[in-house]
Amino acid sequence: MTDLPRDPRHDPVLREEIIAALSIVPGECHVDATFGAGGYTRAMLAAGAQVIACDRDPDAIAEGQALVDEAAGRLTLVHGRFGEIDRLLRERGVEAVDGIVFDIGVSSMQLDRGERGFSFQADGPLDMRMAQDGESAADWLNRADEGEIADVLYHYGDERQSRRVARAIVAARPLSRTGELAAVIRKALRHPPGAPKDPATKSFQAIRIHVNGELDELVEGLSAAERLLRPGGRLAVVSFHSTEDRIVKNFLRERSGGDAGGSRHRPAPIGAARAATFETPARKVRPGKAEEARNPRARSATLRSAVRTAAPAWPADSTKKEAMSC
Repeated sequence: MTDLPRDPRHDPVLREEIIAALSIVPGECHVDATFGAGGYTRAMLAAGAQVIACDRDPDAIAEGQALVDEAAGRLTLVHGRFGEIDRLLRERGVEAVDGIVFDIGVSSMQLDRGERGFSFQADGPLDMRMAQDGESAADWLNRADEGEIADVLYHYGDERQSRRVARAIVAARPLSRTGELAAVIRKALRHPPGAPKDPATKSFQAIRIHVNGELDELVEGLSAAERLLRPGGRLAVVSFHSTEDRIVKNFLRERSGGDAGGSRHRPAPIGAARAATFETPARKVRPGKAEEARNPRARSATLRSAVRTAAPAWPADSTKKEAMSC
C-alpha cells in the first residue's frame, strides 16, 4: 500500500525503525498509544495495519478525524490515557492486538501552540496539561513549597542547580505566563542573552512531566501493553529522557528474565520465578546523523522494542516497583 500523505506539522522520530520493529503484516491490528499528530499512525496504515490510536488530548482526537476519513474504516480513535489502553480497548470489544507503539513525552503539535503553555518559544499561559483538565503548571508552581519544586526539577529535568531555580521561582510568585517563568530561570542561572541552549529547557521539561504524571503513566502503559499484546505481538517504545528510557529498559529486562538470578542489590524473589512475558529485547536504536539534522527533536530519542511471549502477564502491582528501580 502506498503511504498516506505525511502531516507537515509532525515528522515522527525513528519512523522507519518503528515500522521495522512492529513487523506489520497487512490486516493485523496495531495500537498507536500516543496518537498526537498521527505520524506513526499514518505509517502503520501505510503498512496495511488496522489501527486503534489513543490520546488523552481532546485536540488530538478532534483533529485526527480527517485521518479517520482518509483511512476508510481502518482507523479508530480513542480518547483516553494510554495507561488504561487495555481497558479502553476491552470496552470496544478488542481483547488482544499484534503491536503497540508508544512515543513518550509532549507532541510537536502541543509544543508549537503557545496557548497550551508547554514551551517558552512563544509566550502563553503557564498550563502544560496534556488532557486539558486538572492542576495546571501555574497552579502547582504557585502552591508548592521550595523543596518540592527543587526535587521535581532535579529528578525529572536533571537540573543540577535545582535549589537555586526553585528559590527564584518561589520569590517571583505568582507566575502565570511561560515567558515569566523562563525569564526567572534564566536570571537564576545567570544565562547571558544569545548564549546556546536555553537553561529553561530542563525545568520546563521537569514541570511538564510532573504536572501530567508522565512517569507513572508510562509504567502503567507498559503493564497495559503486556496484558494486551497477543503471543508474538510486538512492543516499540520511543523515549526522550533518561528516566523514561530507564523505566522502559528495566521493564523489558525484568519481563524477559534478565534479572532472574537477582543481584547483591536486588536479591532474587523467594518462591517460583515468574515466566518471561517478553523475548530478549532488541538492541536499542538511536537516530542517525541525517535524521538529527532534519529533526532536532530526534537527538535525544531512544527506541526499545521486544516481542511478547505466551506467558501470562505479571500482576499489575509488581510493575511500578520493578520498572522504576535502577
